[in-house]
Amino acid sequence: MRRGFQNLTPEAEEGEIDITPMLDVVFIMLIFFIVTASFVKESGIEVNRPDASTSAAKPRANILIAINEGGEIWINKRQVQESQVRANIERLHAENPQGTVVVQADEEAKTKTLVAVMDAARAAGVYDVSLATESP
Repeated sequence: MRRGFQNLTPEAEEGEIDITPMLDVVFIMLIFFIVTASFVKESGIEVNRPDASTSAAKPRANILIAINEGGEIWINKRQVQESQVRANIERLHAENPQGTVVVQADEEAKTKTLVAVMDAARAAGVYDVSLATESP
């Protein structure tokens, strides 16, 4: 019986775990989820958009601006002042020059605020400005 135990050395009893393949799989999965994730842009508030029977979807709308019934302007989940709209649009347009501006105005929002936002977008160099509506 002693002979069986003599073959076991302390080095043979220790085992090493190679985690390199596991890390490779984790990084590949991470890359996969980052590439396939859809990033939804939100303006920051929910508004009651007016109905329109001729509305069409804008596929490249990356600058969303919301105007609520109280005249508050929201861009990227932040409330901004009317004087800051142009600077925000210029910054966002520089990040994606192919994008467009979509204004989500509440049914009860004042036309003065809507026109000021659309004017700021055009002054920022974005001439493709749309108004978001609901399909009836």
